[in-house]
Amino acid sequence: MARMHARRRGRSSSTKPFRTAKPEWLEVDRKEITDMIVDLYHKGHSTSQIGIELRDVHGIPDIKTALGISMFELLKQKGEKMDYPEDITNLMKKAVRMHRHMSVNRKDVHNKRALQLTEAKIRRLGRYYSRKGVLPDRWSYRLDKAKLIVAD
Repeated sequence: MARMHARRRGRSSSTKPFRTAKPEWLEVDRKEITDMIVDLYHKGHSTSQIGIELRDVHGIPDIKTALGISMFELLKQKGEKMDYPEDITNLMKKAVRMHRHMSVNRKDVHNKRALQLTEAKIRRLGRYYSRKGVLPDRWSYRLDKAKLIVAD
């Protein structure tokens, strides 16, 4: 994934290969993949943990190419309710940790800048998810609300 506040790619400068079709060598059918995803979600795994386990244990390289829809859409179709998407939740956890650090270390200006960038990412993602209908309209980020959501 590209960096948001720096004009470069990640540490390895890698990009995901462009594929639109299911790999020919994949012998697992759609129903099995769907059942595995729902079962792992009921066990408490996050969507990224499910993807990693399906890749490493079951040899399924990409959910979207194997099923034709994303894991979030699949879980939504199956009636599973996700309050907040995983990426915005992880960013909120990071912001809460940084704010806790800032309350103890007031002069840490580098962490202050990192907290500002993280909160900017949260607001940007919030606007995106509001447009897509995942979050309610006029959703806004506040630190006290984030502390309640992530509850570290």
